[in-house]
Amino acid sequence: MPETPPADAAERLLALFPSGTEVSAAGEVVIGGCPTGELAASFGTPTLVIDEGALRHRARSYRDGLTQRWPNSQVVWASKSLPYTAAYRLMSEEGLGIDVAGGGELFLALAAGADPRTMVMHGNAKTDDEIAMAVKEGVGTIVIDNFDDIERLERLASPGQRVLVRVTPGVDAPTHAANATGHIDSKFGLSPTDAAVAISQIRKSGRLVLDGVHTHIGSQILDTQPFVKAVEVISALGEFDVYNFGGGLGAKYTYDSHPPSLDDYLAALVDSARSLIPSHARIMIEPGRSLVASSGATLYRIISVKRSSRTFVAVDGGMGDNLEVSLYGQRFEATIANRVGGGERCTIVGRHCESGDQLIEDVALRDPKVGDLIAVPVTGAYCLTLANNYNGACRPPIVFVNNGVPRIVLRRETYSDLIRRDLS
Repeated sequence: MPETPPADAAERLLALFPSGTEVSAAGEVVIGGCPTGELAASFGTPTLVIDEGALRHRARSYRDGLTQRWPNSQVVWASKSLPYTAAYRLMSEEGLGIDVAGGGELFLALAAGADPRTMVMHGNAKTDDEIAMAVKEGVGTIVIDNFDDIERLERLASPGQRVLVRVTPGVDAPTHAANATGHIDSKFGLSPTDAAVAISQIRKSGRLVLDGVHTHIGSQILDTQPFVKAVEVISALGEFDVYNFGGGLGAKYTYDSHPPSLDDYLAALVDSARSLIPSHARIMIEPGRSLVASSGATLYRIISVKRSSRTFVAVDGGMGDNLEVSLYGQRFEATIANRVGGGERCTIVGRHCESGDQLIEDVALRDPKVGDLIAVPVTGAYCLTLANNYNGACRPPIVFVNNGVPRIVLRRETYSDLIRRDLS
């Protein structure tokens, strides 16, 4: 007889999926009112499923939560977390600004119809072409990351271009080294001392308008104190019209991760700001991962089950559609889509010719068999961003689900796409 899962196993798993996800009477995971088996049958696997209703709710929670605490404020979505046109359009519809890093993200945002006046452009190595593009399209704010940015903007910007100075606050955030950006030797931003020089230089400019300062200390941060420390550091640089505190709040990927709630995070930022910055100032924040991660889940098909020293469950995706495991060591959870919770301890691996192509180690799966559907939650952030064509893999589609209706918003890549750029 198949193992019966503990009473709370399904509940623990469902808590990681988009809000409103259920298990049907037949025992199948249902996301946004859409049975996962039907989604896989219609769109194939791997497929990234985004619960549109859950994503919109999260965007509104960010927007309203900040505005209620500090009316003169703006949430700006860090679009590198999920850069495709349907997401840009959704965030714009919900009243969020758009953070773009480079010409490609700017192009996508414009293609989605986002208002360039709401955009904040980042980048530690902006080219002349990218700055010229941002100026031509009317990007509202450009963040100065270095002194070379000032020189380029003085040459290329239209008079009145609004800018922020990115400050590296010297805060060592407790996160993976690849996700940390606020430490003293980060490649991003200027030290407080250099930032003060840049601020003075920009204030003398006849072309640039200094709105204020910006900081961002990293990603997947599970404690509010580093954010508070960063607010303290940049507020000491003086009084400005705008203070952009960046993003970085962590997402709950596993049972054992416990990020601050959105309310706790916003309260910590605003409570600190109230005592440190002018009451008339505008606060901006730039959430990415914590805004979009929990709205997504990826569906895979089991291709083989190999029992040796451990049980390897190989699926039809892997590091081509989820590089976060190999790149950051990020832990995920998973379940057989129609047998939720409990089971034998398995290692889910991908299809790519790389020993590092391991999606999840030591995860419980109930009686895994070839052909079974596996659902992996919390894949809404950075999985699409980092998707690649390793071994000629075709990048997966994105399907929006909402109130029982699926809608494909990004088609699956085809083999023909792999040679589309070939010239001979």
